[in-house]
Amino acid sequence: STASTARPRRRTSWRATSTRCAANVNAQQREALRQSGGNPQADLVSTLAGATEVHGPGVKLVVDDAKEASTGGNGNPRETSGFSDTGRVRDRDMQRVVNGLWQSGAEAVSVNGQRLTALSAIRAAGDAILVDNKPLVPPYTVLAVGDGQRLSTRFQNSSDGLYLHALQDNYGIRTAISVADDLRLPAAPSVIVRTAQPSTEKGTS
Repeated sequence: STASTARPRRRTSWRATSTRCAANVNAQQREALRQSGGNPQADLVSTLAGATEVHGPGVKLVVDDAKEASTGGNGNPRETSGFSDTGRVRDRDMQRVVNGLWQSGAEAVSVNGQRLTALSAIRAAGDAILVDNKPLVPPYTVLAVGDGQRLSTRFQNSSDGLYLHALQDNYGIRTAISVADDLRLPAAPSVIVRTAQPSTEKGTS
């Protein structure tokens, strides 16, 4: 009995230590990037990789399940029996939303506070949507930093924006898009950014 209870405690302690170490490494990386400011290329790479916090104007897009999906006993559309899957936002829908924003000129994107990078994955596990293996709960709030009005117009006129509009018209998916003056997106966890410079030394033949 003592051994069986000690094992979960050790596992919990290890996870807590791992989380603290990861947070410490991330903090040191961001401080190093901050102190090495003045390199526009490094700053751009850091922003696109999600290694640093970003704030500025942009677009706020909220996507939610159809209203009828929330009529279940406990109000959770993921547990509402008999409701067609077409009324729920799926991972492929969010993939199109995010890709459409990137293609429309977004400089940084987050979903429900989760910063996206080139390595991020949006997928499904059962009825849940995961971003980098973290489950999200609707409504899905997408923040995209960029030229707000231009980004909004480009996205809504793009194939992905029209796809989202079709989901709203045909299946009751709820969406709302607005231009924001100042959005703040957190840095992505555990991102290491490396930049290289060409060597000026002459090689030997």
